[in-house]
Amino acid sequence: MPVHDVRTDELSGATVVVAAGRQHRPNRPADECPFCVGGVEAPEPYDVKAFPNRWPAMPDGRCEVVLYTPDHDATFPDLGLDGARKVVDLWAERTGALGDRPDVGYVLVFENRGPEVGATIDHPHGQIYAYDRVPDVPLTELRRAGRHGCPLCPAPDPALLVATAPGWRAWVPHASAWPYALLLAPDVHRPDLPALDGPQRDGLAALLVDVLGRLDRLFGAPLPYMLWVHQRPTDGAPWPEAHLHVHVVSPMRGPGVQRYVAAAELGSGQYTNPVVPEDAASALRGA
Repeated sequence: MPVHDVRTDELSGATVVVAAGRQHRPNRPADECPFCVGGVEAPEPYDVKAFPNRWPAMPDGRCEVVLYTPDHDATFPDLGLDGARKVVDLWAERTGALGDRPDVGYVLVFENRGPEVGATIDHPHGQIYAYDRVPDVPLTELRRAGRHGCPLCPAPDPALLVATAPGWRAWVPHASAWPYALLLAPDVHRPDLPALDGPQRDGLAALLVDVLGRLDRLFGAPLPYMLWVHQRPTDGAPWPEAHLHVHVVSPMRGPGVQRYVAAAELGSGQYTNPVVPEDAASALRGA
């Protein structure tokens, strides 16, 4: 059996990658961190760093790890504006480099923080996957925007707005499936990370520091979250409907209380959120 086997579900049409090599990757090494300076992945000093994942979900160097800081105990808000801007710049640089490859149709920047969402190493880091096609979720968003107009350009409902930074705003989605979720988008229609100018990158860095800090203050402890960036595909099509945005979601619905996705939701595709989005926005504004 090949190490990477791409299959299509016969009922839903969903794409599934069977990546047998990832079954044997390390799980939260207890002795030393591979991402700290001097570790196996960072033998030399660095500020931010990207490198190929040793246990990729896809072949041919299309999966990368992004280190945010050499400080093992830092959180993203601890990076401050300068450190966060370096991360944004690296995201943009790697998006451009991977997206220029002829075998890459979409670049997804993402982060999993906390063991509750599958993070295997505590050191602050994210990842990048470079797909050979546009995955179903961003493709659905793009097609809907193409039919109905960009949903990110109008100002959000003030009751859902959480924070702003120069050129950016963050709000709780009106129909969030997660107890605590955020959308971050530039005020003007920008397609992708490489298209952001200097002030727009500063704004994104500032807003990330702001809202991720709010998540940590919400329950008085570092909150597990998943973060991903949706941007213009790199398959050569124009995609005028693409409006860069960042999703941030947490599975926690209360201090130490996780919201689990259950059978009815997976079986139907219709999700039930126990936290009113307007209440979530109010709590995050106050955090």
